[in-house]
Amino acid sequence: MSIAIVTGSGGLIGSEAARHFAGLGLTVVGVDNDMRRVFFGDEASTAWNAERLAADLGDAYVHEGLDIRDRAAVDTLFAKYGTDIDVVIHCAAQPSHDWAAREPFTDFDVNAGGTLAVLEATRQHAPDATFIFTSTNKVYGDTPNRLPLVELETRYELEPGHEYSDGITETMSIDMTMHSIFGASKVAADVMVQEYGRYFNMKTACFRGGTLTGPQHSATELHGFLGYLMKCTMEGKPYTVFGYQGKQVRDAIHSADLVSAFEHFYRAPRVAEVYNIGGGRHSHASMLEAIAACERLTGRTLDWTYSDQNRQGDHIWWVGSNARFESHFPEWKQAYDIEAILAEMVDANAERWGS
Repeated sequence: MSIAIVTGSGGLIGSEAARHFAGLGLTVVGVDNDMRRVFFGDEASTAWNAERLAADLGDAYVHEGLDIRDRAAVDTLFAKYGTDIDVVIHCAAQPSHDWAAREPFTDFDVNAGGTLAVLEATRQHAPDATFIFTSTNKVYGDTPNRLPLVELETRYELEPGHEYSDGITETMSIDMTMHSIFGASKVAADVMVQEYGRYFNMKTACFRGGTLTGPQHSATELHGFLGYLMKCTMEGKPYTVFGYQGKQVRDAIHSADLVSAFEHFYRAPRVAEVYNIGGGRHSHASMLEAIAACERLTGRTLDWTYSDQNRQGDHIWWVGSNARFESHFPEWKQAYDIEAILAEMVDANAERWGS
């Protein structure tokens, strides 16, 4: 029996990974204790998604409601399956800048301590397994804000011909920058995943994503940019744009495209890899452009207001480069751009978020 352990299996990327790897014939052990509800309230609960996974996947899915901070429970779980574990996809995290600043101990214990618990359990019981970690572009802190950006009518843009004009690469330094408390805890986890690869010769990869999105997102104000934007548009809820005149740019990758990248790495794993992964130049938009797209696709006007106060450490412009990953896995292709992502959100959430 081949096992895929997926932490955060009720979340956006975790649930996509659970379905995908079950479809490859693996038995998926999903680890999720619905901490998202603790972080962001009832509207952000992932329980509905975890229940749907269990119903849809049947015997191919086993749910474990343990907390990744509980080292003994994590170790016991991994000992149970041992070398049957083929792949570990670690998605569980505290994902919000604002929430992390309110409870830094909890943020660090989940993001850094929890990652270490899962890594060490993998090393002890399934050292040959592939270990995939969903990191973040916030490991670069606010260094991207020092790029020579040009203000245009609806967005900021990078000067043509700049070394990052096709997207920011992994060569950008993670030092001398404001990461946010959340970003710092993810840096600790990211570096530890790399170190377990190098020091113990494990097959690990850090996927540093930009905006990860898709129709299964339990989006909330503090986390889930595109999903929450569309939810507010469809439900008639007010939305606040924080800073930069709404011209800040994000690339966005659909959860299915990201998990497809996971599969490519799983099939031909490498040691201690680091990849920027996101929508890149294929799929990106400013806040103003995303609002316009939501309004166009729904036929509704978003009730939005503007705050001059940007979030600390927030990026003005992030378009990542997938070039390194594509050089290693040239057969991987993105199926979704911003327009396709938003259109699917409308179709998939008509019942949850309104007609």
